Amino acid sequence: MNDDEQRQEADDERDFEGRLRELLAEDAYTIRPSPAPYPAIRGRGVVERRRRVAAAGAVLVTLVAMPVGAYALSGGGPGTHTAATPTPSASASRATTPPPSPTPTGPARPATPGQLLDGITFEQATDGLESCLDYSRSGPTHPGDTDLGGADGYRIVLAMNSTGDSNAPGDGMYVVAVKDEPRMTRLICNIKDGETQGLNTSVGNDADAIPDEGPVFVDPNNGKLYQQSFLDRGNWKLPFRWGLIGTVKPSVAKVTVSYGDSAAEAVLDHGWFVASGVLDEQVTLAPHIKGYDAGGKLIYDSDEDKYYERTLP
Repeated sequence: MNDDEQRQEADDERDFEGRLRELLAEDAYTIRPSPAPYPAIRGRGVVERRRRVAAAGAVLVTLVAMPVGAYALSGGGPGTHTAATPTPSASASRATTPPPSPTPTGPARPATPGQLLDGITFEQATDGLESCLDYSRSGPTHPGDTDLGGADGYRIVLAMNSTGDSNAPGDGMYVVAVKDEPRMTRLICNIKDGETQGLNTSVGNDADAIPDEGPVFVDPNNGKLYQQSFLDRGNWKLPFRWGLIGTVKPSVAKVTVSYGDSAAEAVLDHGWFVASGVLDEQVTLAPHIKGYDAGGKLIYDSDEDKYYERTLP
């Protein structure tokens, strides 16, 4: 190869190398693209992280607001739907305060403690009333008999010792109870040694059956509370605890009772008057009752009541 040919070959190699460098440079740019704009990517990343944190916070708020029982019922699996008003599971305890105590049953108490006499407690009077009601259901029934109901419908207005006599020997206890619904009912029960010995009942307002009855109506069947047997007339056991009951109209503000050597101001208890005392002498006249209005005016006197028996049998 002459000199000219060698120079030409050298020139061709240089041209080839130069062209190869250009191609390599172009390929390198194509394989490794220009650097990504870092500020824009960082901004998008910050926005995405904030969105995820906000979403996670919303989930936490939802879990805190949702009752434990409702969360247990949701199942936690894909496709599970939670009801709009979830029902707590039986094992979940949501109450922070104890449930209210059951409403007590039984008769109502009298208006004043002084209507429970001779050391008789309200519990003892209640037991006596329940014994009376059991007694009323245990005997034979007759057409027209009225169911006296349960003790929780009554109010005890009087409880006191009872004195035995020749007609009904043995001391015991009287319990007097009343109720207004479904009809006015009054019962007087005699209990001895824990057993009911006698029961007197009145159903309906007796005063309504007497058109010209005054503002005070003395119960016509409460004589057993203030009398001993007529067989013992003039020979009663003394001292003798007596009681007297009846109804009053709203115009009556005060009732007084005098009986032999004793006297009492009656208690007015939801339309009833209740009086009691201790007698230390033999008597032949029944208690004397007077009624007064709010101004102190006498508006009833049993001595002028044509329906009231003023002497004892």
